[in-house]
Amino acid sequence: MKSQQNSTLFYLILFSIIFCLNLNAQTEDELFNMITPEDETEIAILPERMIFTQRLLWGHNGLFRKTGIAPLNLEMREKELKLRKIMLKTHQYIGYTTLLAMIAQGIIGGKLYNGESDLYETHKRMGKIVNFGYFTGAGLSLFSPPPLLNRKVRGLNSIKAHKILATIHFSAMLSTNYFSDRDRGAHKASAYTLFGSFAAAVLVFKF
Repeated sequence: MKSQQNSTLFYLILFSIIFCLNLNAQTEDELFNMITPEDETEIAILPERMIFTQRLLWGHNGLFRKTGIAPLNLEMREKELKLRKIMLKTHQYIGYTTLLAMIAQGIIGGKLYNGESDLYETHKRMGKIVNFGYFTGAGLSLFSPPPLLNRKVRGLNSIKAHKILATIHFSAMLSTNYFSDRDRGAHKASAYTLFGSFAAAVLVFKF
């Protein structure tokens, strides 16, 4: 049984690493960048580099293109860029709210580990709030329309730092939920890893 649980956890973490490495994490300026080159005739309507969730919905053969919900033309792309800005701003605000919920959850969890068992149901409810905020925020980022340009940046910078942190906190979120009723020590360690990496990822945007 334990071997089966470890195998399941391994595949969850492997999926999260593959999933997060495809994230095109960006700084705040780059998130909302709608730069127009000097020669507009040379610009493509869609960037060459897109994360797979964006390509799935917004690519040349994406779901929204195939169904006619968002036909690929300049007018629609202008609307998509506005929608992108709204979605990513909302993503940031939800991130701040989720971080506060994580802090509250940490306080409640600490008291629960210290023997205040009457807080168990509160801890479970707060966990659901954290999960809702986390995955809602992630969805807004992953499924937002692609930017106008998507340049590859060399060297270590805030973009790559955010990508690394995203890989860590996504894996830690899966691990925290997986171990919640299975292994108290692993659950606690995962929760600390989740909070630390998520907080760092939020700070990357500001500093």
